[in-house]
Amino acid sequence: MGFWPNGCFADRHVLISGGTSGIGAAVAKAFLAENARVTVTGVGDLSAAERELEGATVRQLDVRDERAIAALVAGFDRLDHLVNCAGVIRRGDELQPEVFADVVDINLTGTMRLSSAARPLLARQGGTIVNTASMLSFFGGGLVPGYSASKGGIAQLTKSLAIAWAGDGIRVNAIAPGWIETALTQAVREDEARNRAIAERTALKRWGKPDELAGAVLFLCSPLASYVTGTILPVDGGYLAV
Repeated sequence: MGFWPNGCFADRHVLISGGTSGIGAAVAKAFLAENARVTVTGVGDLSAAERELEGATVRQLDVRDERAIAALVAGFDRLDHLVNCAGVIRRGDELQPEVFADVVDINLTGTMRLSSAARPLLARQGGTIVNTASMLSFFGGGLVPGYSASKGGIAQLTKSLAIAWAGDGIRVNAIAPGWIETALTQAVREDEARNRAIAERTALKRWGKPDELAGAVLFLCSPLASYVTGTILPVDGGYLAV
């Protein structure tokens, strides 16, 4: 039996968009360790994810493609938990309107597309949705206006869907990661001055690891959070507290 009460994730079906790398892959591994049925989606070459996430079903999915989302969800017999991790960042280029629009389409509208498609199945199970917000849900980023706008939108979308779908028995929450060591932050980590400034600003004086987000996600999906909905949970090493 796993850590969580009464093996609460055993045989439950979890869909994780953007689950083939980074935070999403770490969350997938945590659910697999609890004997959940896990489907992860990503784009591009997914062979590494198929090797790394043994036991998970790995599927191609572009969250901008509404028909592909519908086809994916139509193939499920049940769905208990949806974790929206699919996202991109285009530092510097997001000041261009077309790039801005694409980032928002993936990060924010893609989350809404997948959540909406999953709603009927989640309602059958009294399921949960966990979205991925950010520190940039709380303050701006001059080089990433599209990412910042999308993550601010994720916070408000989370609250709004929590209200709208409470009658379906669906709880909707979000995690707000701090500075985490993933491919999306590689450029920042390679900037020595910026890397040092971030670590110094963070109360724990270091960057986070992807697997340090997994516990928060599992908590929000578990019965331990049965009265928690509409919440944005920072997992940031104390970055917002400083």
